[in-house]
Amino acid sequence: MEAERAELQQKLKALKTDINKTESAKDKASDALEDSEQAISDANRSLRELQAEQNQTTDKLSQLKEQQAQLSLKVEKQKKQLSDFLRRQYMRGDSDRIKLLLSGDNPNRINRELQYMSYVSQTQAKMIAGLRSSLAAIEINTQEAQDAKDDLDDIAREEREHKALLETEKKRRATLLTQLADKLHAQKKEADNLQKNEQRLTSLVSRLNQIMEEQAKADLAKAAQVEKQRQEKLAAEKARQEKEKQNAQQTKPNGKSGKINNRNTIDADEPPAKVAMKVDATPVATGNDGSEFRSLKGSLRLPVKGELIAKFGSKRGDGPSWKGLFIKATEGAEIKAIAAGKVVFAEWLRGFGNMIIVDHGGQYLSLYSNNQAVFKRAGDSVRTGDVIASAGNSGGNEESGLYFELRHQGRVFDPLSWVGK
Repeated sequence: MEAERAELQQKLKALKTDINKTESAKDKASDALEDSEQAISDANRSLRELQAEQNQTTDKLSQLKEQQAQLSLKVEKQKKQLSDFLRRQYMRGDSDRIKLLLSGDNPNRINRELQYMSYVSQTQAKMIAGLRSSLAAIEINTQEAQDAKDDLDDIAREEREHKALLETEKKRRATLLTQLADKLHAQKKEADNLQKNEQRLTSLVSRLNQIMEEQAKADLAKAAQVEKQRQEKLAAEKARQEKEKQNAQQTKPNGKSGKINNRNTIDADEPPAKVAMKVDATPVATGNDGSEFRSLKGSLRLPVKGELIAKFGSKRGDGPSWKGLFIKATEGAEIKAIAAGKVVFAEWLRGFGNMIIVDHGGQYLSLYSNNQAVFKRAGDSVRTGDVIASAGNSGGNEESGLYFELRHQGRVFDPLSWVGK
């Protein structure tokens, strides 16, 4: 899984570099925000991951404390049982085995006493072993609890560092926005810039579809090879069983004539040999052909709560029409995946800021941009409703919110036609 993720991220990095090479304009005001907005996104994602790790460690520490209390009660109980047992033995005044053997008493009585003493010794040994095991468990539990506390201290330290970095980057971004406010506003209204932003995104999506198609073909080829090897093993095993059966029948005597029965028959009391069913070497697609996503048409929910201020197809002043929705939302509002899928892009892109793209199979993509932070990485799987980002105004956007698109085979379509009423 990690190897696949690393390979995908390497491809995406090369793809982004290639897209940037095709553009000659390097003086875009929004580009000055890239490093700062990416750093803010990374710091927010790290803080979120640290919080999740902190919660898990805290739960583990609580469980360890509960186990420690149970083990302590068990040890006290075992100590009392052993103490009572030894006291009874002392009060009974049992003799040792040597004295009993030399006592000259009735042999039957001596034998009974020796058996009883053996039972007592075994019981005592088990009780002591159980007590030692409980004490060892307490020692292990204590060490694990200390390790968990140390982990929490490390997490708290990392959180302080990331928070400090986050505040620094926010201040740096605020300064840049102040310095570039007029330029950003002017460039945002230029129809040419809007057109270039759309072309850049379309180029990205096209290349992503190509990468995903190549990956799907590679996966199918790999699955076919695995299935071919399995069929070859089944065929070889079947041939081996048939040969063994024929050899056994050739050496089996015939009851009537005493001759060797060479016929390839099966005795009435011999179960028929299992014959392997032939399986098509081409694997069948299971939910990755887009059928599951298509079935959600009319029941999707928008990824964030807010005010819908731009609809698909509406005009942008003198510029091109909107290719998606813009939902005005408070900074930091949770952005949720509209359906299950796999993250194929989680980077900063000029004109769109921190953007995350989810592949739902069958070349259906959902795009979420202008985020303050993205919480998933390329290669991550997501489920419906998973929080994948937080709303913001990265990419030089004037208002905080989410720009959201749906695409199929690279072409945009109206998300509202798929949203439930």
